[in-house]
Amino acid sequence: MRKSKRSRRRRASPTVRSLACTVASPASTKAKMALLDLFIRTCCILALLSREDFQRIPELAINPLGDRIINAFFSEGEDQVNFRGFMRTLAHFRPIEDNEKSKDQNGPEPLNSRSNKLHFAFRLYDLDKDDKISRDELLQVLRMMVGVNISDEQLGSIADRTIQEADQDGDCAISFAEFVKVLEKVDVEQKMSIRFLH
Repeated sequence: MRKSKRSRRRRASPTVRSLACTVASPASTKAKMALLDLFIRTCCILALLSREDFQRIPELAINPLGDRIINAFFSEGEDQVNFRGFMRTLAHFRPIEDNEKSKDQNGPEPLNSRSNKLHFAFRLYDLDKDDKISRDELLQVLRMMVGVNISDEQLGSIADRTIQEADQDGDCAISFAEFVKVLEKVDVEQKMSIRFLH
């Protein structure tokens, strides 16, 4: 016996059902719009995205760092991200507006600050989360970016030279402070920004 379409649908939570019933009841247009807004925000907050949802985005699928970018959206051990977590990660890519640069220095640092953008980029390299970019981690990124166009020997040479130039404490790795120093003249605020339509 086939199940009807109605029985196959996922049931809405009691909160969503009650909001939908309230919106359907006779009330003022203003109240209905407020409830509809709450309903939409509740649905967005309750919605979850999986890694597979991200992998279906063509621009991420062809990006050599796509998997690492996708991983940045997920907490350790999690396979889904809610709307709030998605927006929190995406906030790193928001451009810094001129009026934001002069905001209260005592408040929390915005996610799209230079420092937070650099932390985000650093974490794309630091896979083992030991607060250092090792030669092997750097090689992995280089391999992803150039593919088979450069020999392993050449890649090793590039990785060694990069670490040698950045490493100030002689530990043969790049710390976050060293990473920041290397990028001090790079316009990270601009390069790590995406303009979203309003």
